[in-house]
Amino acid sequence: MSRAIDTFYEEVIGRFVREGIFAPATDRILVVAGGERDRRALQSLGFRNVTISNLDTRMAGTEYAPYDWSYQDAEDLRFPDGSFDFCVVHNGLHHCASPHHAVVEMLRVARTGVVLFEPYDNVLTRIGVWLGFGQDFEHAAVFCNACEYGGLRNSAVANYVYRFTRREIYKTVKCGVPYGPPQVRFVHELRIPWTQLRGRKNRLFLIAVLALEPLLRGLTKLVPSWANCFAALVLKPRLPQDTYPWVVCGADGRIAANREWLSARYRTRQSSRRP
Repeated sequence: MSRAIDTFYEEVIGRFVREGIFAPATDRILVVAGGERDRRALQSLGFRNVTISNLDTRMAGTEYAPYDWSYQDAEDLRFPDGSFDFCVVHNGLHHCASPHHAVVEMLRVARTGVVLFEPYDNVLTRIGVWLGFGQDFEHAAVFCNACEYGGLRNSAVANYVYRFTRREIYKTVKCGVPYGPPQVRFVHELRIPWTQLRGRKNRLFLIAVLALEPLLRGLTKLVPSWANCFAALVLKPRLPQDTYPWVVCGADGRIAANREWLSARYRTRQSSRRP
């Protein structure tokens, strides 16, 4: 049987640990829209200082021990800027009303960067949804949560499965971090929704995917961007050195306009502000 998505999670974060991007012993990590899968993966990799957050009102606060839990809306995080070293989300953005807003919030509270695991938008994914193997609305998740949770913002309303493209990630990150060029890396992986397929009354979908799995895996190994899942590592610009030429970073870390650079390119105009 194919490997679980948990393995992809651990492989990607583990790779970044080995490269020295993450420091499990010291980095402070915030997981948004998180759960037990995040706890298992991060604990297996040796992370010590982790806060797992979500919108689950059933939590008592100790479910993810030894990690902390916090009731947080990914689209409106109640943390100051730069409170964590990294912010991580695993298949949670498409449960938001505005996934792009959640990405910008994650970038705000993260000092170094974010890691996103989400569905990917490509031709094969759209064909899979059109044929009925995938879902445009995640009603299976709601059904598996007693028809009470698991949908939009963890409600009983099935969420639309927003699938990102690479270009959308770049554009969203540049909106959230407009003062310097970010570093963005992508890793693609095929994720087959076995739980959803096994839960269907019509077994033909499961049988068809079992038969096609070797072909699908071969195709996505040959062309990784054809896979239906991706991970993106976004590293924020380092200050003060990694800024665009039209901005400057002061000794206090505050970003301001580079008047010299701008004045060399634009004629002086009277301020349009009214007294």
